[in-house]
Amino acid sequence: MEMLTERLAVVVRRAGLYGLLLVLIWLTAGCADGQQLQGQTGNLPVKPSGPSLVEKITPAERNVYDWVVIGAREEVARGVIYDASYRQVKYPDGDVPLEGGACTDVVIRAFRWASIDLQQLIHEDMRENFELYPQLWGLSGPDTNIDHRRVPNQMKFFARHGQALPLSVQGEDLLTWQWGDVVYWRFANGLEHCGIISDRKNMHGLPLAIHNAGMAREEDCLTRWEITGHFRYPPFSE
Repeated sequence: MEMLTERLAVVVRRAGLYGLLLVLIWLTAGCADGQQLQGQTGNLPVKPSGPSLVEKITPAERNVYDWVVIGAREEVARGVIYDASYRQVKYPDGDVPLEGGACTDVVIRAFRWASIDLQQLIHEDMRENFELYPQLWGLSGPDTNIDHRRVPNQMKFFARHGQALPLSVQGEDLLTWQWGDVVYWRFANGLEHCGIISDRKNMHGLPLAIHNAGMAREEDCLTRWEITGHFRYPPFSE
């Protein structure tokens, strides 16, 4: 608990009031030390025991979705803290300092482990189809520093070029949730969030998610917030 408190203090110092707001959302939403929303089921804390299914696959045999999970889990291993600050980054293959990052950076970095650069892919698509992307920031054209780090832009890219999958986790829809998928949520206050679906599951068969809403974590929170997007990229083909 002492380590958790120290990390949260760092989040607030680095990200200011916005960071504090996200930490409070994270805590009240049940994402700290296994807390659960009152009355919500299927969110029991799960402690990893030994290598996961993906980690048992040899590197030479891993596919793109396996590498996405490995890359997302690296964010947890590094203890990355939340920092959504606008920064100048190189293009392509640019990144913010590795000790910090937003929820979208978990996705970006995870896909780079699979040799997929979302910064470049999103920029190229926005450059050719800027009017199709959300017009929420008063821009007249793409910005390689930030476009790929924004949830609405990621969702639009995956909707255009990925495989859109069910938002429900009930019945047969649960089978559509595979590791390496990308999930998007909306917090109760309207803020948007995202993460990577893990290969680990809870006792009810619901997959865990790897995300950053204060610090990078892998936990049982898939149904903790409203699910607004579920995508697979690249689209799966037999």
